[in-house]
Amino acid sequence: MLIELENTTKIYNQGKPNEVTALYDVSLQIEDQTMVCLQGASGSGKSTLLAIIGCVFPPSSGRASIAGKQLSRMHDRFMTIHRRECIGFIFQQFNILPRLSVLDNITLPLLPIGISPGARKARARELMDQLSISHRENFPAGQISGGEMQRVAIARALINNQPIILADEPTAHLDSRLSIDFMQIMADLKTAGKTIIIASHDTLVSEHPAIDKIINIKDGRIHVP
Repeated sequence: MLIELENTTKIYNQGKPNEVTALYDVSLQIEDQTMVCLQGASGSGKSTLLAIIGCVFPPSSGRASIAGKQLSRMHDRFMTIHRRECIGFIFQQFNILPRLSVLDNITLPLLPIGISPGARKARARELMDQLSISHRENFPAGQISGGEMQRVAIARALINNQPIILADEPTAHLDSRLSIDFMQIMADLKTAGKTIIIASHDTLVSEHPAIDKIINIKDGRIHVP
């Protein structure tokens, strides 16, 4: 099982007057090469659940196994390495650096790893070709369209060939055509072997035929229809 949470609870500011429990006794399993839609209102615990799956921090109690590693047993430094190797993130705001070129934006996650510039560029160009943005390689990222920025964000999430992709409201600022394009790219990545979790309220996401499971989270507890 690629992602497995068992009786997972997350408490912020534990033992302090402002203690908050964001997740209550959550258990779930997500298999390899599946696509999951995660739904939940603001304050539901959705972001906390994504953060644990994304190896941002461990749970306060319970067990969280991500790509074969138990988070509760990992030092922060090793969790950072595991996150870099296993998780690709696609953010709602894209987090593109507008003055850097498309190529440089895509290769940024490889800089701490020590891969040679030639190898970084070769990997980025392979992804740009797959995502049909090769013609934008040297453009400042701030000068390309919203749909192209989304593809740059996808390429950056894939640059280290991570098995798990987490996308947080990725279609929130896209029109329906670009949202459909995004979901087709995600479906192709699933076919290629990726496991994808998309946090979204967009019906173009939740009703897409490539979605295998919908997980609803409310008040820190999950519900699977």
